[in-house]
Amino acid sequence: MSVPVRSPSPLKAHRPLLYAAALALPILAGCDVFDDVRPGATSIFDIFAQPTPSEAVQMAIDPYNADNRYRGTMLLSNAYFAGQPVYLQLFEDRAQDKDATVRIAGTRAIANHGSTANVPILVRNLKDQDPLVRLEAARGLQRIHGQEAIEPLMDASRDPDAVRGDQGSEDNGDVRTAAAHALGQYPNTDVIQHLIAIMADSQLSVNEAARSSLRTITGQDFGFDRREWLLWYDNTKSPFVAGTPYIFPVFSRDKTFWEYFPFVPPPPNEIAATPAGMPPMAGGALIPLSDIDPKTGQVNQPGSENKKN
Repeated sequence: MSVPVRSPSPLKAHRPLLYAAALALPILAGCDVFDDVRPGATSIFDIFAQPTPSEAVQMAIDPYNADNRYRGTMLLSNAYFAGQPVYLQLFEDRAQDKDATVRIAGTRAIANHGSTANVPILVRNLKDQDPLVRLEAARGLQRIHGQEAIEPLMDASRDPDAVRGDQGSEDNGDVRTAAAHALGQYPNTDVIQHLIAIMADSQLSVNEAARSSLRTITGQDFGFDRREWLLWYDNTKSPFVAGTPYIFPVFSRDKTFWEYFPFVPPPPNEIAATPAGMPPMAGGALIPLSDIDPKTGQVNQPGSENKKN
């Protein structure tokens, strides 16, 4: 007589996962990961569940709680659907919030979903009193292209000690670095001269960002030797002919221990790309920088008089 085989109970079947979760909870309790715990969670499986889009919106427009506005805006900034006009207007409002942390979230959201129409608000936030807002604005201008951003980015990448006349400057080295990198998308003669000049910055990160942008714009590399860069520039008639398309830098990291659990969101890694508003694709490839007018940013037509020889 055969003995019927009993199937394992659901509890036993999921016992390894429950044990792992139980062991992880004391560790996670001491970490800031619980800052993202969903309010009203009733089980281990929805502790880390993100708020719904409607909940995120309600948080983002909360007039009484800046923490809610910050978190709601950050959640929406990572949503695939948040490029719609109604959300972009919300992000612009949050980018001008009275609370600095909310302005940070709004500025980042614009960077993730905005277009050239949103460049003015990023330019404005380059002069914000809070350095982290200015940093987000500079990073946003790495992702969104607009000719009106060139001079503000040059001001934001200039050390105060190097100011001449009515030039602007930035005392935060991280902001200067991000702004110098953003200038790599503009094949402009003034930009080349500026990038060579800021290689004298006291921070190595600014020097490296300027060098990287020069490599992108010109296709040349003379290291940190400003004299060699100037000598090359003075003796070339086509400084942009070997330039390559600008790709903005992205955030990326490996998973942390708890992010291997199925109910924990993965790290918010990004995909590198060209900035929104850059010249259109032509035949599956970006239009060469040498075909872009350095003054206007427009694509030159064959035989155009304003194309640099």
